[in-house]
Amino acid sequence: MAEESGVDRVTEVTTTSWLQRLGQAIVGVLVGIVVVIGSGVLLFGNEGRAIKTAQGLTEGAGIVRSVSADRIDPGNDRMLIHVSGMLSAGGPVSDGDFALKAESLRLLRQVDMYQWKEETQTETRTKLGGGEERTTTYSYVRTWSDQPIDSTRFRETRGHTNPVMTYRSREALAPGTHLGAFAVPDNLMRGFGTPRPLAATEAQANALQIRIDKPVRVIDGVLYAGRDPAQPAIGDIKVSFAEVPLQTASIVAAQAGSSLAPFPTRTGTTVELISAGAVPAAEMFKEAQEDNVTFTWVLRAVGAFVMFIGFALILRPLSVAADLIPFLGSLVGAGAGLVAMICTAVLAPLVIALGWLWYRPLLAVGILIAGGAAAYGLITLARRRVARKASMAGA
Repeated sequence: MAEESGVDRVTEVTTTSWLQRLGQAIVGVLVGIVVVIGSGVLLFGNEGRAIKTAQGLTEGAGIVRSVSADRIDPGNDRMLIHVSGMLSAGGPVSDGDFALKAESLRLLRQVDMYQWKEETQTETRTKLGGGEERTTTYSYVRTWSDQPIDSTRFRETRGHTNPVMTYRSREALAPGTHLGAFAVPDNLMRGFGTPRPLAATEAQANALQIRIDKPVRVIDGVLYAGRDPAQPAIGDIKVSFAEVPLQTASIVAAQAGSSLAPFPTRTGTTVELISAGAVPAAEMFKEAQEDNVTFTWVLRAVGAFVMFIGFALILRPLSVAADLIPFLGSLVGAGAGLVAMICTAVLAPLVIALGWLWYRPLLAVGILIAGGAAAYGLITLARRRVARKASMAGA
């Protein structure tokens, strides 16, 4: 291993023999098997979650009743209700660290600190005989970050030390939030509404100044702790605030006494929805169904990608073994990648179809047909690419 150091850059060169690489690839086969199984469980479980959620929302849409926010009807207790009205709070929401109070629903504090960040770039070269030379360059840049960056894990810690981040971003909720006569639980208010900037004042600057040994000033409504905003130093911080004002909201939930709670459905899911503004119940359920579909496709894509990685790990020993001759190794590696894609294109839709067969069999046949068509297309592509590489090698 060799190293070349600079002021903000360290280069490290490592060499791995062909036998070491082959051993690592064989161990990777076991990891790949676990990854493929895990991705299958994810895909199968995702279908069950999606179907149950959709059925629960359909159930809720069929039984929800719209009620007035002005009074609580005991006859609706434990029923799924839809209520709209102006949100109110039992008092101001506050941030005690900065002597800030606001007549709002939510108060958000954003804290950024100027820190060192390590960036890594790796280049790999396969040598004749199957060995591998890896050149890794560690670069150190200064950046604003709202999360503490652990500089003790840097490859080169000298001159790149980040101080402790004393203040962190946070969210505060107003106490005793109500929608008319109904008490609204905090879990519904977290993330609700669109925040708008709330300018800091000298009061917030003074509250911060007594706790730190850096000059604090207000610049365009943002607190800046540091000597020169034009040339920030490591450890300087910026603090900004935002609020979600009191406003009209619509909620679909179970009436639980004088409060609102998640409504349990027959599928084992719960219904608890909130939207800004006076939104009809039907529209809220439609949006929830659309969100469920989007989330389902995101998890399908994640599961399929993870499955591809697993198959690639399983097939990697083939390309490593062929790397004794670099050109042959790249050819086998390309073929292994296509095989991994084909295996994923076959198995992922099959697992999804099995999920539908288990939870709802009607659409499973269509998914199987789509997977078969995708696999056929990839097999055809693989044959053409292999034939093209063979012809190039022969030339």
